[in-house]
Amino acid sequence: MDTHDTGRGLVESPRWHDGRLWYADWTAGEIRVLTDGGGSEVILQHTSLPLCFDFLPDCTLILVSNAELALLQRRPEGTLAPYADLAPFSPQGSNDIVIDGRGNAYVNSPNFDFATGPPEGDVAPGHIVLVPAEGPARVVADDLAFPNGMAVSADNRTLVVAESYRCRLTAFDIADDGSLSGRRTFAELGEDPPDGICFDADGAIWYADVPHQHSVRVREGGERLDVVEFDRGAFACILGGSDGRTLYTVGARWPGAAGLGDPTWVWAGHVVSTRAPAPGAGWPGGNGSTAGS
Repeated sequence: MDTHDTGRGLVESPRWHDGRLWYADWTAGEIRVLTDGGGSEVILQHTSLPLCFDFLPDCTLILVSNAELALLQRRPEGTLAPYADLAPFSPQGSNDIVIDGRGNAYVNSPNFDFATGPPEGDVAPGHIVLVPAEGPARVVADDLAFPNGMAVSADNRTLVVAESYRCRLTAFDIADDGSLSGRRTFAELGEDPPDGICFDADGAIWYADVPHQHSVRVREGGERLDVVEFDRGAFACILGGSDGRTLYTVGARWPGAAGLGDPTWVWAGHVVSTRAPAPGAGWPGGNGSTAGS
């Protein structure tokens, strides 16, 4: 296993784009890219928690800003401009984003106050909002128990979302207009609460798990294929590298929800990598392309 960057904060949202690994340091309010020297450099600064992002097909960076309850786009000169208003969908803000090969952005939200916890009941408040390449944004899935990472298959026909509070990967069929239907369980994960996820070319999913400190490759139906263990929480993973077979995992020491705002906490955030049995496919990750877009 190789270590590429250390001493960061709460690192999340890795993306393989333009031949480089991009990721967010949430506590620092930074989006960074790995450099050839083994460190990283800041590409963009924005204060938001969470701080997730992805790329449109034309390579425009789209950022989830909970400070503004909106999606923001990065202009060529590096400034941020409005892309879509998310305020009508949840006053608590949004979490992760994935943009498919047609330019449709899917943004999810737990849709409850993290400090007080979810409301009681069998129906969960989480949802997924579609911000289409053309047309108004709309909710396309609900009853999600803390939706976290999302991934879209290489044919743009399947979206999988990590339901952290149900320890499950849930799949949907994607229609031509971006709508979701055909809800089904992709994999039950036992006691593992999945966080960031990605597809590989064999149709399996890699998911990161914070409390159990590992990344796991699972086949549809739930069979575990590979496990990579770490010494701290694994928040998200992505496949990239020159041949798409490098599994990058971003991790940090997790203080629990009560310690999230502790300014003295040493996160020890880092980026590590190992070789994977199959290359990346679908989104996020640029469909496994080493060019990244």
